[in-house]
Amino acid sequence: MDFSTHKPVRIFTGENCLSAHPEVFREAGRRALIVTGAHGADASGAVDDILSVLKQADCTYVRFNRIPENPPAPMCCEAGRIAREEGCDFIVAAGGGSALDAGKAIAGYAANPDCGPDDIFNDTVRTNPCLPIIAVPTTAGTGSEAVRYSVLTIDGGARKKTFKHPSAYPKASFVDPRYTYTLSDKYTASTALDALAHAVESYLSPKSCPASEEAALYAAREIWDILFRQNKTTGWTKEDRTRLSYAACAAGVAIDYTGTGFPHPLGYCLTLTRGTPHGEACAIFEGAYLSYNRLTDAGAARIDALAETIGATPDEMIERIPEKSGIHLTIGPEERESLIDRVAGAGNFANSPYVISRGEMSDIFARLFG
Repeated sequence: MDFSTHKPVRIFTGENCLSAHPEVFREAGRRALIVTGAHGADASGAVDDILSVLKQADCTYVRFNRIPENPPAPMCCEAGRIAREEGCDFIVAAGGGSALDAGKAIAGYAANPDCGPDDIFNDTVRTNPCLPIIAVPTTAGTGSEAVRYSVLTIDGGARKKTFKHPSAYPKASFVDPRYTYTLSDKYTASTALDALAHAVESYLSPKSCPASEEAALYAAREIWDILFRQNKTTGWTKEDRTRLSYAACAAGVAIDYTGTGFPHPLGYCLTLTRGTPHGEACAIFEGAYLSYNRLTDAGAARIDALAETIGATPDEMIERIPEKSGIHLTIGPEERESLIDRVAGAGNFANSPYVISRGEMSDIFARLFG
């Protein structure tokens, strides 16, 4: 796939692609805030490469390396204040989806000194465009390097909310598969499931278009081959990780056009309350998503075409994707309804041929979790 056709973001791919382009950093500004988690980006080698290229570009930097999974809006607001006080004029975000999402929000807070934690979502308060953002993914899952979405936790971690604005697109992203080599086997599989969910949900979206479909089919074919035809769980090769890196980025390109479907908000329930990794949480609902959408003519036709492209049957997808999640939970009726209350108003539910009802959400939970 030719990633250069995704116009909002300049996407560079390949080994050492970051080190080969100091001019991108020079064009972005003179002083960077480097946004990472505590360990992963350093262990991957990405931070060393970033520091080297910043030196080549004659840029100074400050580090903010406290981003956790599911980044909280108040922490990103604090980091935005630090960026302003330190005179940073661009953001370099390196890591998984959490670090990249946080970097976008921090770029928004930094440029809008009057924004409190909740104001990032309000266009009447957040009036200035984000600082320029450079994204360096170190996982192969979220595709955050290709989109404007920044998913943050609010209300003390009880809910997720998405900040999105045209200025939140990274100015450039560097997809170097080497940065994924240090990921554990389990985390590699989990992030691949996240990317597969993006591809499937984008392809079924009523908002799909030729560009999103090309990206979604490419991503789904690559990930299905590795996860299910080869049945990978361990022993990931460099070739596997390269293919997954590019597939995850392509799936990000796809959802940039379309958004995602209902497995995402339902999956957030498990991530926020049970600590279930995001990719696994989406995968457990993917079978129900495919089953309900097969009830419509449009959904059935789409699913048949997708299955044929990846070399599977619809029934095989419905069974094997949730099975791959490895999730075994018990959720009682009272907790089930409380979890659904958190997400029932999400726009994702309308983003597929079949729109499930509140009762059907409850039925899905009951079937999956007892």
